[in-house]
Amino acid sequence: MQAELLIHAQWVLPVDREDRQLTDHAVAIADGRILAVLPSAEARDSITAQRVIELPGHLLIPGLVNAHTHAAMALMRGLADDLPLMTWLSDHIWPAEKRWVDPSFVADGTRLAALEMLSGGVTCFNDMYFFPEVTAQVTAEIGMRAVIGMIVVDFPTGYAASADDYIAKGLALFDSYRDHPLIRTAFAPHSTYAVSIGALQRIQTLAAELEIQTHIHLHETKQEIVQSLREHGERPLARLDAIGLVGPGLAAVHMTQLLDEEIALLARTGAHVVHAPESNLKLASGFCEVAKLLDAGVNVALGTDGAASNNDLNMLLEMRTAALLAKGVSGSAAAVPASTALRMATINGARALGLEEEIGSLEPGKSADLVAVDLRDWNSQPVYNAVSQLVYTASRHQVRQVWVRGHQLIRDGLPTGLDSAGIIAAAQAWRDRLASTE
Repeated sequence: MQAELLIHAQWVLPVDREDRQLTDHAVAIADGRILAVLPSAEARDSITAQRVIELPGHLLIPGLVNAHTHAAMALMRGLADDLPLMTWLSDHIWPAEKRWVDPSFVADGTRLAALEMLSGGVTCFNDMYFFPEVTAQVTAEIGMRAVIGMIVVDFPTGYAASADDYIAKGLALFDSYRDHPLIRTAFAPHSTYAVSIGALQRIQTLAAELEIQTHIHLHETKQEIVQSLREHGERPLARLDAIGLVGPGLAAVHMTQLLDEEIALLARTGAHVVHAPESNLKLASGFCEVAKLLDAGVNVALGTDGAASNNDLNMLLEMRTAALLAKGVSGSAAAVPASTALRMATINGARALGLEEEIGSLEPGKSADLVAVDLRDWNSQPVYNAVSQLVYTASRHQVRQVWVRGHQLIRDGLPTGLDSAGIIAAAQAWRDRLASTE
């Protein structure tokens, strides 16, 4: 067998159906795709590769999928901390966005976010923000993978004037990237309180016609539920279900306020939940009952939210927090074991984005999006169980190599095609502007 790249690692976690932990294995890559995952001894005898990489003490995993981001908001990291959600949004974030968010803000913020995510092993993110065509262009230039949300809100911003305007711009974005190898699009209505039922019905119709996902904040806080009951007489999930939006095409983010019958509805319809534990904790939004959702058969993915409310885009930390929080909330130390947390950050995320045939696991035929984590650090020794060490001890400085479609974007811990100094300088310039009006 001929390969362009052959990577040998001490451990490989393919995140397949059997949740195997493979020791002394190799991954063969050609034309940006995985040819084989096989024992290193066998690979040395059967595969001729143009390039061979030896990674003793390293763990190979699928690229992490950050299933909920507002990438450009990395420029608002730390702008308004330690505040309740609606105070944070109404008094700080929305005014700053109205004053400053434009294509240059989104471009610089996306570069900062991409640098952070790639350095932490994230190869794909699912975004929701203004000027999505800028996010798409920058991400494609970097060579990273993303699902770019076609943002919709009812109120005017510097990006669009009305829900119809947002949708029209979103459809143009869809047309621009319909055949792109790295960029997909999805509808991204902000929430049921920021988007009218009429606009949501139109989104449901278009999403079904175009066969794309819908990505929305839902059941994030108790206040959201109370407001919906007061104004509409039913809970937000029920409103979406009434118009046919609850199904396999829905990725519902946060979901901290769920009744047992709502969990049953999600399981029955095949809708996906995106859990953002650190953002939920920081904003005191509530607790997503992940163990209950998983036990019911609901696909639960993992996202960081934006760096303005987290305050990082670190999926390794998000896995650890998700695993620990689930144990505390459920009262069971067996809830969300390390292997499940890894699945939430890889194949479950891919499934929520409609990309499970392309990414999320290391299997022949899939895209070569993979990450090497060095477990030789003192904080990860000794290694009894590689996936436990990944979830409970690894830090993102241990991410040493990252590939997307077989192209190396992080080499020996450093980006191969991003100007780190320039990205940092741009972030500092934006800090000076935003701080002057805060």
